[in-house]
Amino acid sequence: MNHTGSLSRRTALASLAGAALATTAAFPASAAERHGRRSVRFATFNASLNRSTQGALISDLSTPDNAQARNAAETIQRVDPDILLINEFDYDDQGQAVRLFLRNYLSVGQGGAKPIRFPYHFTGPVNTGVATGVDLDGKNGAVTTPGSDAYGQDAYGYGWFPGQYGMVVLSKYPIDTRAVRTFQRFLWKDMPGHIMPPGYYSDEARAILRLSSKSHWDVPVCIGHSTVHFLVSHPTPPTFDGTEDRNGRRNHDEIRLWADYIGGRRRSSYLYDDKGVRGGLRPGARFVIAGDNNADPYDGDSYDHAIRQLLDHPAVNLPATPPASAGGVEAAKLQGGANASHLGDPAYDTSDFGDTAPGNLRVDYVLPSRGLIPGANGVFWPTSDDPLYRLVGDGTTVPTSDHRLVWQDVRMG
Repeated sequence: MNHTGSLSRRTALASLAGAALATTAAFPASAAERHGRRSVRFATFNASLNRSTQGALISDLSTPDNAQARNAAETIQRVDPDILLINEFDYDDQGQAVRLFLRNYLSVGQGGAKPIRFPYHFTGPVNTGVATGVDLDGKNGAVTTPGSDAYGQDAYGYGWFPGQYGMVVLSKYPIDTRAVRTFQRFLWKDMPGHIMPPGYYSDEARAILRLSSKSHWDVPVCIGHSTVHFLVSHPTPPTFDGTEDRNGRRNHDEIRLWADYIGGRRRSSYLYDDKGVRGGLRPGARFVIAGDNNADPYDGDSYDHAIRQLLDHPAVNLPATPPASAGGVEAAKLQGGANASHLGDPAYDTSDFGDTAPGNLRVDYVLPSRGLIPGANGVFWPTSDDPLYRLVGDGTTVPTSDHRLVWQDVRMG
């Protein structure tokens, strides 16, 4: 992929908006069919299962009748992934929300879909909404009482309370929980050549600011006799800042952490995890990088094409065609506006921002490594004539999330 070719590429992709593409996105192969081919489906979904107050998600999931949670569960059931990252799932230290979602929603068929069961899961603390005790934005002193935008601006990662916008990994395959590595507390200043905005943060802030706005997790999943490292994160949006571009720069370096982690011993030697273990992934180890990276390779507000650090990485084995949908093409065409000037193919979009600037973007990724053979893939984005369109809406009405579930099948090489 390169940075050229705009209208011709969009026109070519628009021609794919036929029934075949829509069917691929809405009705992927069943688990039984996949496993007959010894294929494993990895997926990522920013499900917007975040709430504005601590404990509200637990309350919503305590009964089986929350409409948005039902829609999120049905979306997952329709795609039937084997290993799934959910972004924007509020974290609680007892894991109640995860257990409730598994029991009350995923294990119950939604909207005619079949129940789905994940015997294994992993979640952990994140930086969102965790007070720093420092005036990070330099505006109003250190705000340490949760529940406001001012508090969120001074937290390690923006959030109104600890755990907001958290993450969870669900799996049908065993997770080696003892071997999980987390990088929640890695300091931004400790990344060689970091691009922290010069002159913006105080010396006190620079000394304590963590790189990850949520966390970075290496979750080893045992598939047969092999291990695949599920590398998951949710970098901050490269917006909601000023000319210093602090969020764009942080987004870039959050993405860079994984690029360095899979880049060999010399490149990753500076990294340390939350247990103090240094270094990155062992060369030759298989991995899948997943998450809402808040970065489009062509459009939007990314700093220096941040996601290309992964898309162009020699250790990543991209499929011949990225995950796509007909719904993304239709939405870009109907909404027009900012979408009309985009360089990227609308079929690859994974988020519907309702034509609010910068338009719909490709920000959610599932990227397999060398040693894994990419197979079928897709973005769950049905078109308006599909019965499942009720799960995605038109960008103005958002019944589930403003992001789409993205999936990628792989076979062990």
